[in-house]
Amino acid sequence: MNDVAAQRITRHGVRVVGDVHGDIAAFRHAIATERYVIQLGDLVDHGPDSAGVFELILELLGNQRGMFVIGNHDRKLGRALAGRRLRRDGPLEDTLRQIMRYRTEGLPERVHAAISTAPAWQRIGSSMFVHGGFHTAMLAVPPPENPLGEMNPPLSRALFGETTGRMQPDGYPERRLNWINRIPPGLTVYVGHDRRSTDGRPWARKGRLGGRAVFMDLGAGKGGHLAWVDLDTL
Repeated sequence: MNDVAAQRITRHGVRVVGDVHGDIAAFRHAIATERYVIQLGDLVDHGPDSAGVFELILELLGNQRGMFVIGNHDRKLGRALAGRRLRRDGPLEDTLRQIMRYRTEGLPERVHAAISTAPAWQRIGSSMFVHGGFHTAMLAVPPPENPLGEMNPPLSRALFGETTGRMQPDGYPERRLNWINRIPPGLTVYVGHDRRSTDGRPWARKGRLGGRAVFMDLGAGKGGHLAWVDLDTL
């Protein structure tokens, strides 16, 4: 985190924004703030304007007003833009068509560059921001320089959370939340990826060691809405 971002955080605090999934109207509202924006990944796919959402996050990055941690959908997009062959994926194909046809020249290259340099996790003080889930290695090692490269346990956890190895009836991997019990006391981990809330608000859970997890995915771009929380101290 550079000095400009640190100064904005000190002066205005942070706004943590959950999974966007192409919901550009909601994302415009979320970033209309003096606070430093930390977006938790999965900017793209499913919603109406993934290309427009990425143009907005590129503007935040350029003005040093915000950042995003990479999500599994963002990584998939980055790998596709790099020419990797991926299995057929309707939402990804829609996102690629939007980006290739978008009005801004050079958008595919700029999107790929932003994804390939995005952190897989970011810690600031007593708060950690990651897309999928916490791994204790995140306390000791920095995120990989290129999150589109080789997979390792902390990067897998950051992108996909913790899975059981079984598939659910809906075709998605079954996930568990044992990682919450390994969050150390005094640390709050803000995540997206898992839609756990049942009341339309971010869902918080405390682990056995005293650490906390706050789940921010409320289904934006998939029939739900976009969540954000404002933090004055970290």
